[in-house]
Amino acid sequence: MDFAASEPTAATAPPPMAIKILIAGGFGVGKTTLVGTISEIRPLHTEEFLTDRSIGIDDTSAVSGKVTTTVALDFGRITIRDGLWLYLFGTPGQDRFWFMWDELALGALGAVVLADTRRLQDCFPAVDYFEQRGIPFVVGVNQFDGARRYEPSKIRKALGIAPEIPIILCDVRQRESVKEVLTTLVTYAVKGVAVDPDPVG
Repeated sequence: MDFAASEPTAATAPPPMAIKILIAGGFGVGKTTLVGTISEIRPLHTEEFLTDRSIGIDDTSAVSGKVTTTVALDFGRITIRDGLWLYLFGTPGQDRFWFMWDELALGALGAVVLADTRRLQDCFPAVDYFEQRGIPFVVGVNQFDGARRYEPSKIRKALGIAPEIPIILCDVRQRESVKEVLTTLVTYAVKGVAVDPDPVG
């Protein structure tokens, strides 16, 4: 296809638009890493060091090397084309910060729910949140080193989610892997509306 020939003229160019995507999931599942891996700008992070006050509140047993936590949001940006941007908002994982989710979810096209197979139950609240509000979401299974691997069908059964909701095995440290997750979400969220087959360049 000759993309140059199909470029809109200045008179017909669509207005600038930003697509808002949420990145959700449990504590330490890789949300901050995902945003940092794909963002074209230096991501905005609101992380604080874990202190003794988090003992008994934040379960770090599966992420023993984690020393910080997101207390508000992570923010990153991707340019899809001139005048069209993807804004990524990483949500805080701990339940004491869930009151912020309603604000972050306003105007979102959809969400990525990150899951860790070592503690799959940690993503249940995010799945429930988006199901109850009718916000399209996909599940990205972050493949941590040393974690047991499962087929998507088994993960789907464990989560109890509908068969049409995509489940993607991913490594949020790898840009191409994150790109696949986001492309799958955008394609799924628009449900049949013609989209760029490679929206995350």
